Amino acid sequence: MTSLTASLRRAAKGFAAALLLTPALAGAAKAEMASVMRASWVQPVAATDAAVAPPGVALHALVDLSEQSMKVFRGDELIEVFKVSTGRMGYGTPAGEYSAQWMTSMWRSRKYNMAPMPWSVFFHGGYAIHGTTDIRNLGRPASHGCVRLHPANAKTFFALVQKSGKDNTTISIVR
Repeated sequence: MTSLTASLRRAAKGFAAALLLTPALAGAAKAEMASVMRASWVQPVAATDAAVAPPGVALHALVDLSEQSMKVFRGDELIEVFKVSTGRMGYGTPAGEYSAQWMTSMWRSRKYNMAPMPWSVFFHGGYAIHGTTDIRNLGRPASHGCVRLHPANAKTFFALVQKSGKDNTTISIVR
């Protein structure tokens, strides 16, 4: 293990030196680096591979249609509870388990007179969790099927989804 560590350190110093050398000397330094790298079982890493961040912690939004609330969990920890407005009579919010499909900081509903939908996280076709200007109705069904939040809460949820990643976000809607 000690010789592997020493080889890695030499390889790192050699690589840094090769970057500073003139082009004529760089070829020789690269050849020397290749033998050190093979000897110590180190594989070069592409810059794009190194730049990919590890996935975030799983995020779960639990929307309860009967309570008109949304509980947000990071892993097993409850981190937020928000009042919501879901689909009113004739405009149901679809129950089920979904993942975040796409998101945008501002959207306007083409279907409903270009109504603003700030901080939208879409989860099922045209259904989204988003902010609303109709905050007086939060806590009771009032939407055309989307899950409405206070704009500040929608922004918070949007940021949480961004941090965890859409692929790590689950949205459950229960009755």
